[in-house]
Amino acid sequence: MVKRFDPELIPPFPTLDFEKDQWQRGCYIVAGLDEAGRGALAGPLYAAAVVLPFDDPDLEKELLGVRDSKQMTPFEREQMAPIIKAVAVDFAVDWVEAGEIDNLGMAKAGRLVFQRAIKGLKQPPEHLLIDYFRLPEVAIPQTSLVKGDQRSLSIACASVLAKQTRDQYMLEVSDEFPAYHFAQNKGYGSPEHLQAIDEMGLCLLHRHSFCDHLLQGRLFD
Repeated sequence: MVKRFDPELIPPFPTLDFEKDQWQRGCYIVAGLDEAGRGALAGPLYAAAVVLPFDDPDLEKELLGVRDSKQMTPFEREQMAPIIKAVAVDFAVDWVEAGEIDNLGMAKAGRLVFQRAIKGLKQPPEHLLIDYFRLPEVAIPQTSLVKGDQRSLSIACASVLAKQTRDQYMLEVSDEFPAYHFAQNKGYGSPEHLQAIDEMGLCLLHRHSFCDHLLQGRLFD
């Protein structure tokens, strides 16, 4: 039987407890990983990897306010993203396109986007802290954390960079596909987005495997 996660383990803000545990073991290049856009109907899936400095005593103060990106407002994410980039010793953001998700399936595409983010770092990490997932294809020691973006500061930083970069992309492409309201819904299934799909069909940014499944389900509701 899988042991249930105790919500009381979630601190008020993400901490450096997991990072410090690795730093004390001599692993100084610890990368936090998180993704953004898994449940969207359109647009790429993004992931970020963030390596925080092990020798900055003011790190938690400098990154105060960083938490799970879903708990932050767009303004807060916009404000904190450049601070994270300035404080981090290394970071990378990468993505998989909607077509890759359709071809590979979300499980494989999700692991692939993490691998791309890791490869984008200047130095290979010595340890990975990942929100929920494990990467069996990656030969780097790793810790999978339930609610990792609420418990680990480096994962929370990755969460912010992944979501901020993806949201910015969806804003930029919204003018090309105005009928789908991507500037507002960021590719997720809002009522306006679903109505646009009903009226206009799918565009190049849509994940056909997601949308086809959704539309089939609605036919039988």
